[in-house]
Amino acid sequence: MTMRAAQAGKVARRRVFYIPGYDPFPPRRYRELYRNEAARQAGISGYTIALLPGGGQAPDWQVTAEMDGARSEAAIEVLVWSDIVQESMSHSIAGTYAQLLRTAWVYISTGALFRLMRLRKGPVIAGFYPVAMLLAELALALAAAWLAMTAAARLWALAGGAEGWGALAGVMPGVLAGWAVLAWFRARDGKLFAYYLMHDLAFSARQRGATPPALEARLADFADRIAEALAEDVDEVLVVGHSSGAHLAVSALAEVIRQGRVPADGSALSFLSLGQVVPMVSFLPGADRLRADLAFLSARAEITWVDVSAPGDGCSFALCDPVAVSGVAPPGKRWPLVISAAFTRTLSPDRWKALRWRFFRLHFQYLCAFDRPGDYDYFRITAGPKTLAQRFAGRRPSRSRIERAVSGYRGRAA
Repeated sequence: MTMRAAQAGKVARRRVFYIPGYDPFPPRRYRELYRNEAARQAGISGYTIALLPGGGQAPDWQVTAEMDGARSEAAIEVLVWSDIVQESMSHSIAGTYAQLLRTAWVYISTGALFRLMRLRKGPVIAGFYPVAMLLAELALALAAAWLAMTAAARLWALAGGAEGWGALAGVMPGVLAGWAVLAWFRARDGKLFAYYLMHDLAFSARQRGATPPALEARLADFADRIAEALAEDVDEVLVVGHSSGAHLAVSALAEVIRQGRVPADGSALSFLSLGQVVPMVSFLPGADRLRADLAFLSARAEITWVDVSAPGDGCSFALCDPVAVSGVAPPGKRWPLVISAAFTRTLSPDRWKALRWRFFRLHFQYLCAFDRPGDYDYFRITAGPKTLAQRFAGRRPSRSRIERAVSGYRGRAA
């Protein structure tokens, strides 16, 4: 905390960096989500929160809030890697099926799949979903191709075509019919998410867990942005990593601290990981850099790290301590504090019933309003008058968290 914040016991100014998961969309999507859900939460919880334009490329938006009798301001910036996501997504049907084969081979041949299954079932099932869905689409395409080929061969025979050439005459109709089925499913992936989730899995597996060069360079940029904010006159610098963005935040923050860029008497440095999927990467053999960053960050006094997930979120490794399950917990481990957003308690029965089977939407619930909010409130954390450390001071970790070391690969980069 700055001296001003320490004297007042309040956060007056905050810088927030949001690192999204594997998402090809621009920052305005998150700005509008924040605007709409903050208004809902304010109406439910009885505080005031308003958004203003960022005034330039960064920050992406600003927030003013009055909560608990105090006024605070926050400048929120999305750390963008959507261009890298877009480049990694195969836009061809054949390319996506090639990704499926490579990704399945990596997770099966390394044994990572079987170890992940010993954690939460939900994300493993979510990982199986695009594979199963794409194979089902392929099966339907092959069935359509066979029917078209059979029909074409019969028409050839009825038309008096040369005997023995009927099968050949049916090849082109069969290929066209099969491809038409695959193209039909591809055009509707905005609702099915099979291609999107396949690209997500393939991105992590492409280099067997190692960070791609383009992403390494972007993480260095992220570290610079965070370090620059720490030199500003603010009370807290808060980094939020959602889904795949959680492990990117781990590496960026570890770099900031290793470089000695956290002022001893400066802003509070806080890290909030939401719905993390760290084991999907850290369990792979090439993830030496990530495992080193997890071990390093978990023992640092310069930061407060709170990890929030919920068993109702089938797309995250809920309540799995990402450091411990990766087998790299050091003797002096401090972080993360693993707590549950407890969807079944913080959402009303009607709201839970409406969202329960909308798995992708539930994965974003951490960024949304709760109609029965508990101690986790995204908008109090990002715009309220307390630092992350103050808000969760004395909070005990979830009793149902998983801390056993499961990963078969525990090597770390030097």
